[in-house]
Amino acid sequence: MDELLSVFVTESREQLAALEAALLQLETAPDDADTLNAIFRAAHTIKGGAGVIECGYIVSFTHVVENVLDQLRNGDIRLGTDLVAVLLACSDHIGLLLGELEAGHATPADRLLADGDALLARLQGNGLGPDASLARTAVSVGALESLGGKTAEPDCWHISLRFEPHVLRNGMDPMSFLRYLATLGTIVHMETLADAMPSADEMDAEACYLGFEIRFASGADKAAIEGVFDFVRDDCTLHILPPHSRLADYIDLIQALPEDVMRLGEILVRVGAITQAELDDGLLAQQTPAADGVPATTIPLGEILQQQQVVRPELVEAAVAKQGQVHDKKAAEARLIRIQADKLDRLIDLVGELVIASSSVGLLASRTGRSELLEAASLMTRLVESTRDSALQLRMVQVGDTFSRFNRIVRDVSKELGKDIELVIAGGETELDKSVVEKIGDPLIHLVRNAIDHGIESTAQRIAVGKPARGRLELNAFHDSGSIVLEVSDDGGGLNRDKIVAKAVERSLIQSGQNLSEAEIDNLIFEPGFSTADQVSNLSGRGVGMDVVKRNIQSLRGRVDVSSSPGAGTRFSIRLPLTMAIIDGFLVGAGRVSYVIPLDMVVECLELPPQTTDNHYLNLRGEVLPFIRLRELFDLPGQRPLRENVVVVRAGSQKAGIVVDQLQGEFQTVIKPLGQLFRSLRGIGGSTILGSGEVALILDVPSLIQQIIQQEACSVASQFQISTP
Repeated sequence: MDELLSVFVTESREQLAALEAALLQLETAPDDADTLNAIFRAAHTIKGGAGVIECGYIVSFTHVVENVLDQLRNGDIRLGTDLVAVLLACSDHIGLLLGELEAGHATPADRLLADGDALLARLQGNGLGPDASLARTAVSVGALESLGGKTAEPDCWHISLRFEPHVLRNGMDPMSFLRYLATLGTIVHMETLADAMPSADEMDAEACYLGFEIRFASGADKAAIEGVFDFVRDDCTLHILPPHSRLADYIDLIQALPEDVMRLGEILVRVGAITQAELDDGLLAQQTPAADGVPATTIPLGEILQQQQVVRPELVEAAVAKQGQVHDKKAAEARLIRIQADKLDRLIDLVGELVIASSSVGLLASRTGRSELLEAASLMTRLVESTRDSALQLRMVQVGDTFSRFNRIVRDVSKELGKDIELVIAGGETELDKSVVEKIGDPLIHLVRNAIDHGIESTAQRIAVGKPARGRLELNAFHDSGSIVLEVSDDGGGLNRDKIVAKAVERSLIQSGQNLSEAEIDNLIFEPGFSTADQVSNLSGRGVGMDVVKRNIQSLRGRVDVSSSPGAGTRFSIRLPLTMAIIDGFLVGAGRVSYVIPLDMVVECLELPPQTTDNHYLNLRGEVLPFIRLRELFDLPGQRPLRENVVVVRAGSQKAGIVVDQLQGEFQTVIKPLGQLFRSLRGIGGSTILGSGEVALILDVPSLIQQIIQQEACSVASQFQISTP
């Protein structure tokens, strides 16, 4: 695929995303003219780009969509729910056509062409029910009654016509041109002007002294009206101004022009506000020669065209604004470049290797003990850190682009289920690594669909329990303790824990009568094949999904938690690392093995006080802190050292301690994935290479904290059972 085609496909998909978002917004605010104009501009831009690359099947399909949008702007048709649904389907179809173009197909598949024809038939009113509101509004050419009771004038062209005195001598009859003009429309009013007529004794019987001011109602464009006077164009002064209603149309056309650099006259000619002949006259008048001793002054073309009464000031202002808009966009684009994702990934890989090499240089420099070498190694380390941070920032994207996709999903699924649901998005500006964003989309889609299907009740059920008829679904993102947290919450009925327990007993996941905490019951929904749905639908109920959600999130070194309150709703929290490539780590040792703890999760380090019992917790300034020894966790050989250290870590609101033998300091950590054989290891999130060439394991702190808390809870429970007579 050549560069021009690639740019067109990329930009068209961006336009489609904007078009879809605007359609969803227009559905809630159908009278928003700015949103409607934005939709029209997106469709027009796609059609124009397709014309440039000569893709006829996208041009022809988008042209019909554009015509319907134009009718909406003109008020010829009214917006309804069904029409929005068809326009959204057309947006999806254009995306499929772009896929065909991207695949190099000269024509789309027959099935796709048939689907497009069916959509266009629906769009033109052949499949829309009465609720589609596609009935055309009647527009009278006569006077219209406004809401305030006043009479509004009909839309008319204004033609100012002055014949030259010699027009009769050239064999031209002014009235014949007026009669021909009437064949294009209706002359609503004509005023004959005789201000140029001299006194009787100076009058020439063969000269014409008359002029006309005409109000002309017609659907013809300006070029057609001007064409009436082609044969007398050199023998008259002609000014044609569009009707007041057309003024807004011209302004909309100017705004919808492609983002190309054009001069003022080119813009006005392109939209039909002036003709090429009028532009040539204006440019000729602009070329004023310099007088003796007086430098030539260039009058702006807009002023000349207004003086010549060929264009209204509002159109000149709109054209100038368009020029400024294009200039600003081109200036912004000049500061941006598009690069392929694989090139960026390659850069990150090289930066990672540079970090490892820098660590090796620092280690060798420390062994020599030479101060100048240590200083040079320290400087290189700082520069590598800056390079690393800048390179990683290139991969950071706002999560709001992912969140915005769910407006369409919530609309379609809620309408399919007959529910009224509002989607609220917060924290869209939060940034996350591009590789994480690409992989988190599917889990989020499942959580959102699950909340709509299972979480939020029907309108009747909500009203019956005193809730607002409209349900609320929230997507939120924020940073916390060096991680990013994505939340999906609803105000539905919450998890039915009794039903979950009964289903778990039925599937032998737990024993009947087994005592479980609320959190343990809630987490049963992540078991493979688990579902409490009474019947299977095309949305859910097959028990496939929540376990996949958890597995996909864990593959990103993240975790998902669920909390629920009966009758108040459910909240899913996904905690993910900011990046999958390079992190700041804290290097520790246990036995002869090195481990890395993500530095953002480290709270403090302290010496482990002497223990008089086998309890795995300590008193941290009045706070009970459970801990775990890496020696015991990984069954490392050798004796414990006389002095052990505790690294206090935090994940979310939970804190715990990790007991190690040595504290080795901060370390730039290049994350290397574990092989398939080690993916199921709990407490290990990856590996890295030290400056010495040895491999160090990266600890999965959230998983370790959960393990520590569960271990301590079991220990307390067993002690309680022993002490109970």
